[in-house]
Amino acid sequence: MTVESVRPAAPDAPELSEPPLAGGAVPALGHGWKLVRDPLAFMSQLRDHGDVVRLRLGPKTVYAVTTPELTGALALSPDYKIDGPLWESLEGLLGKEGVATANGPRHRRQRRTIQPAFRLDAIPAYGPVMEEEAHGLTERWRPGETVDCTSESFRVAVRIAARCLLRGDYMDERAERLCVALATVFRGMYRRMVVPLGPLYRLPLPPNRKFNRALADLHLLVDEIVAERRASGQKPDDLLTALLEAKNENGDPIGEQEIHDQVVAILTPGSETVASTIMWLLQVLAEHPEQAEKVRTEVESVTGGRPVGFADVRRLTHTNNVVVEAMRLRPAVWILTRRAVTDTALGGYRIPAGADIVYSPYAVQRDGRSYAGHLDFDPDRWLPERAQDVPKYAMNPFSVGNRKCPSDHFSMAQLTLITAALCAKYRFEQVSGSNDATRVGITLRPHRLLLTPVPW
Repeated sequence: MTVESVRPAAPDAPELSEPPLAGGAVPALGHGWKLVRDPLAFMSQLRDHGDVVRLRLGPKTVYAVTTPELTGALALSPDYKIDGPLWESLEGLLGKEGVATANGPRHRRQRRTIQPAFRLDAIPAYGPVMEEEAHGLTERWRPGETVDCTSESFRVAVRIAARCLLRGDYMDERAERLCVALATVFRGMYRRMVVPLGPLYRLPLPPNRKFNRALADLHLLVDEIVAERRASGQKPDDLLTALLEAKNENGDPIGEQEIHDQVVAILTPGSETVASTIMWLLQVLAEHPEQAEKVRTEVESVTGGRPVGFADVRRLTHTNNVVVEAMRLRPAVWILTRRAVTDTALGGYRIPAGADIVYSPYAVQRDGRSYAGHLDFDPDRWLPERAQDVPKYAMNPFSVGNRKCPSDHFSMAQLTLITAALCAKYRFEQVSGSNDATRVGITLRPHRLLLTPVPW
């Protein structure tokens, strides 16, 4: 089925009707209590009630889209923009002037500024940094010692982003601050999205104070990075230099707030999603040691025993498939929202202008109607002869259309290289005190993954 075949019908079509209301709403909170209590199960069950269903989040009506075809149509249609409960909850972190939350001409200009840093022909220049950081993990971890996968995953994700895109040589201490602060901020923002209690979040309660301190530290971190670059007088060929020299639609330098928000968008969502994916990769490699062995065997066959490098990534097909399958089962970004800019329709249902629409990549990517053995960890499902059976838009870890993540190739290269470097040296075992259950916030991650690396 093509996108065109599911494109929204004309809003005045007589057959349009209101989507069914999902069951389980309670007074005041609506479905928000289910999205707090067990959000992944709730979102995964919505397709049983229809292709589009209505939810109540406090006083608001929100429309949930549940099928691959309609999520693709939603992402590609100009009738919807980046907005809604998710983005409103993220504004305190991402601001209103960065590429993640901007719409229209500003978004297109910002994409033109940052896109050159992520072109395919630009990625190899980052190879030496990715290699150094990936092998730095294997050298820092000691056989038999316990590895805190949260802090280690954040450290490597932040250092690669900073060293490649911001040319930062000072990120060790800041990576730790970012790791601690992001865990608090993203968890708090998720609660603000699904339980919109407004003024209550401004009261000086301990959880609110903790959230505000973490958010303030994130913004201070960004201010430090920008101020240090300006004070240095240096202009390396990196993304931060491009931002400091960027012009707006009138040909004037972009404002300080936009620079700040753009750096936030580089350091935080990207580092959070890459770090969460590294955690899940480590979890599935510990749970499926046979897959770690297959990665090790592939790396050896490609490298002949030398250290794996960036130039090997394209040949590491099974390793790449392990990464993709981990992202399918445990996507870092599990929920997304849009807002209708005009009266429109999806799947034969009327969607009024201003309505918020939500969909879950987690639910779509685990749907048994799209995948055989949908809950199995099966990297071979991404072999060419099997991948063609996956419905279009049933797997879009980097989104599609003009909101497609510009750093998709950058992220995949580092994830594949890190996986290869670790598996070439170690297999992994969970240790006492480890808890690999899913912690739900704006992103997904294990609660507290503790592993021991074991040499082959």
